[in-house]
Amino acid sequence: MAELTALESLIEMGFPRGRAEKALALTGNQGIEAAMDWLMEHEDDPDVDEPLETPLGHILGREPTSSEQGGLEGSGSAAGEGKPALSEEERQEQTKRMLELVAQKQREREEREEREALERERQRRRQGQELSAARQRLQEDEMRRAAEERRREKAEELAARQRVREKIERDKAERAKKYGGSVGSQPPPVAPEPGPVPSSPSQEPPTKREYDQCRIQVRLPDGTSLTQTFRAREQLAAVRLYVELHRGEELGGGQDPVQLLSGFPRRAFSEADMERPLQELGLVPSAVLI
Repeated sequence: MAELTALESLIEMGFPRGRAEKALALTGNQGIEAAMDWLMEHEDDPDVDEPLETPLGHILGREPTSSEQGGLEGSGSAAGEGKPALSEEERQEQTKRMLELVAQKQREREEREEREALERERQRRRQGQELSAARQRLQEDEMRRAAEERRREKAEELAARQRVREKIERDKAERAKKYGGSVGSQPPPVAPEPGPVPSSPSQEPPTKREYDQCRIQVRLPDGTSLTQTFRAREQLAAVRLYVELHRGEELGGGQDPVQLLSGFPRRAFSEADMERPLQELGLVPSAVLI
């Protein structure tokens, strides 16, 4: 049974003649399978139907002479005349084999594209996992740095509180050493000395008594109060420092700065007043602050 040529087989399968000739020429006439592979790989190329720039009859860049062209045409026609014609059954059988081959090539191409798609998906997932891991490491580093910063700030805050406590304790020790007894203990109330009973309106009033100590009671916003005895010549800043220390111990610290007010007459003490002695501010021998 005679068989169709590769060009005829490709034309029988529905490929355009120009495209079939181009595929055979570019694959070096290695057979129908190579030509079919080329056609399926380049079927979407925009220039797939453009003719080759170099005619198929060129040999090493030289155009064939008229005699060579005639010889080729003669041989081609002779070959065509000597080739027996295919019967209809043979042509159908050969076309069937070619179509099966095309289907096989198409399946192989689809399988190859599917494998490539799976590989691309694996790469995409791997890159996504690597990116997620890098992002998680970055977040962990940021959380670690934030935690270290909070620990450092907490340590500095505790150190500052400790310095304030130590200063208060030194002040207490100095007052206890100077006046005797414990700082927390309150001095016994001093009974006022009875003055002479004026016998007549012309008698002079008793002289004003000088006090070395004063008793300060501070009422806190939550309703509690703090009471402490200070020297009359101590500055008002010592009272504020005492309130800040004990208020921090009772309520957990962290409140706004202490602002001292006198009850009656109502007066808000300024920063300049903090440097003035209690005696000069009229808080001796006792006073109630808010």
